Amino acid sequence: MTGGVRAVCLDVDDTLVAHTASARAALHLLLGHDNAWSLWAQITDEQVTRVVAGEVDSDTMRWQRTQEFFSCLGEFIDAAEAIRREDIRVRAMRAGWDLFDDTLPCLEWLRAAGVRIAVVTNASGSYQRGKLANLGMAEFIDGVIIAGELGAAKPDPVIFHTACALLGVHPGQVAHIGDRLDLDAIGARDAGLRGVWLNRTEPVQGELPHGISVISSLAELPELLVCDLDLVVS
Repeated sequence: MTGGVRAVCLDVDDTLVAHTASARAALHLLLGHDNAWSLWAQITDEQVTRVVAGEVDSDTMRWQRTQEFFSCLGEFIDAAEAIRREDIRVRAMRAGWDLFDDTLPCLEWLRAAGVRIAVVTNASGSYQRGKLANLGMAEFIDGVIIAGELGAAKPDPVIFHTACALLGVHPGQVAHIGDRLDLDAIGARDAGLRGVWLNRTEPVQGELPHGISVISSLAELPELLVCDLDLVVS
């Protein structure tokens, strides 16, 4: 480490935006039930890997994911039908996008404290930039790092180091906050950043991995930064 924190990186989905709730509701609209979410999430992770590797663009991936998903459920649909269903799902999901109650107050505090902010996400760039703009977050963000555009995804150190370079701050002076212990907190720690796990829902079992901080709300982030991570206020 090289002194106190001067900048932060933030995940987007389920950190700033209640993504899973809107995505599950949209899938429910297509299926009439919520029993296949884990399958959808698994296929999504696999398909996002293809985007990051440059094998397919995000738009193509989305309808191919929908086609594969329904195939796994025993329904074989052509590309046109997959595109139609994906359009229905996406429109419903976007209509359900909403910020967590603690998001804007946290961003406002960080901006008032002079902290530089980047978002680091494995999700589609068009989706994430739309969220930042439409939900009133863009004015607080100094940089956006998208895995599919960079060709590296969390927990690869490359994506974290790219964010630090964009912010102009040494990795040891950057805290990364996200809802995934593995991809966000541990990935950031292993890249030399301060890893912070935003654990909104799960009771912590046992000891945290070495070098990881945990908060249950973004409302707790200012105190963590000031008291535990030695925030350097400009």
